[in-house]
Amino acid sequence: MENEHIKKPSFKYALFMLLSAVIIVATGIIAFEAPIQILMFISMVALIPFMKGLGYTYKQVKKAMMSSMSKALHPGIILLSVGILIGAMIASGTVPTLIYYGIKMISPQFFLVTTLLFCSVVSMAIGSSWGTIGTAGIAMMAIGTSLGIPPGVTAGAIISGAYFGDKMSPLSDTTNLAPTVTGGDLFTHIKHMLWTTVPAYIISAVIFTFIGLQYTGVADAESVRVLTAYLSETFNLGLVSMIPIVVLIALLLKKKPPIPSIFIASVVAALVATIYQGFGISETLSILYRGYVVESGIEIVDNLLQRGGLTSMLELIALFLFALGLGGMLAETGVLEALIASFADKIQHTGTLIFVTIIVSYSTLAIGGSIYFSSVMSGTLMKPIFERLNLRPENLSRTIEDSSTQGGALVPWTGSGIFTATTLGVATGAYFPFCFLALITPIVALFYGITGLTITKQEDPQKKKTNYQIRSKIKSRPKEDL
Repeated sequence: MENEHIKKPSFKYALFMLLSAVIIVATGIIAFEAPIQILMFISMVALIPFMKGLGYTYKQVKKAMMSSMSKALHPGIILLSVGILIGAMIASGTVPTLIYYGIKMISPQFFLVTTLLFCSVVSMAIGSSWGTIGTAGIAMMAIGTSLGIPPGVTAGAIISGAYFGDKMSPLSDTTNLAPTVTGGDLFTHIKHMLWTTVPAYIISAVIFTFIGLQYTGVADAESVRVLTAYLSETFNLGLVSMIPIVVLIALLLKKKPPIPSIFIASVVAALVATIYQGFGISETLSILYRGYVVESGIEIVDNLLQRGGLTSMLELIALFLFALGLGGMLAETGVLEALIASFADKIQHTGTLIFVTIIVSYSTLAIGGSIYFSSVMSGTLMKPIFERLNLRPENLSRTIEDSSTQGGALVPWTGSGIFTATTLGVATGAYFPFCFLALITPIVALFYGITGLTITKQEDPQKKKTNYQIRSKIKSRPKEDL
């Protein structure tokens, strides 16, 4: 048998194996500013001797990598579709229309809280934080820049709103994934998240309101005039240009699959770009592939509109592949299990359990570079401990969502981090301090863990048995006794 000679890693071996991958990535980024994709690939190669040392054959190593990498196919196609959609919605005038009327209608002092609310509604409707960031987010970045709001602050409001709506939407893939992995129910999971996410959201809204008040009257009037003039002269703005986003929201509200929904909205946007905006067919197809290209000579216009296209997502997909391959190798060898097993029996209190789950969620997010990988690994590793403490699965699924799912955009080398930074044109370090929802929610979750508030427990087996016996006796009585 092929598996006869495979050994489980000891705690020291597992720790050394994990640190080797982490050191390669950290050194490459800090010392050499190397692309994260090549560092992930080097880490994968570096782990092969470790797996061989545990008794794995190269065939088994390759199988572990390829099996995990295959999970990047579905989100990869979604990414390519979103890239196409972004380019199409700029060419169709959808994004320019949102920018133009947003500038006209939103006052600087209430811009940030408006952005938070707007992105929340859009994300809840379409069930996608990425889709929201790639459409409404781009528009709000443009408006914020024209109003003199620092890009990092605006991006923080966009991300907070996009991820709140995503978590509260039953259409979201990650919101469906968490309860599936932990053995819970979707709507019970969403209701349970309200206890942590809503307080954090209200606090975030208050903070953004206070921050926004200091930007009263700081808008650069000339920049606003130049931008709005360019948009009105270059695009046909109005209701027709909004058809693509209406189609997208309508399809997703009807619970249609995301890939065909995004594709159909992209086709509609391409038709609007060709028929209504006057782009040639070959020009429109080029935009879908390479993104919208503009050389207006106006810095604010070029920076805001030059984005999108299928090719804009290729680097992100490469990261997905290598990150999942690396994560698959670590999962196959049982590295994370070995590390957690060293202290799992010592966890006896819900506060400690929630804290450890948050750490594991962030760690698997950083290691795997993917929210999907983190959700699956965290749920799989921590589920037995939650069951041992007689806690219901929604406690685990909520904690995963409170930490790694919302924190996806905060880690520069994850798929969410690269997508967000690239799409919004803002470095992760610039928006990190202003992603209040992602930073506050884990604190609320930890507070509940320590106090025991909102922590739901499984029904006591003895009590459950007694209730069953009582119901059985009632059913067995003659009708005249009832």
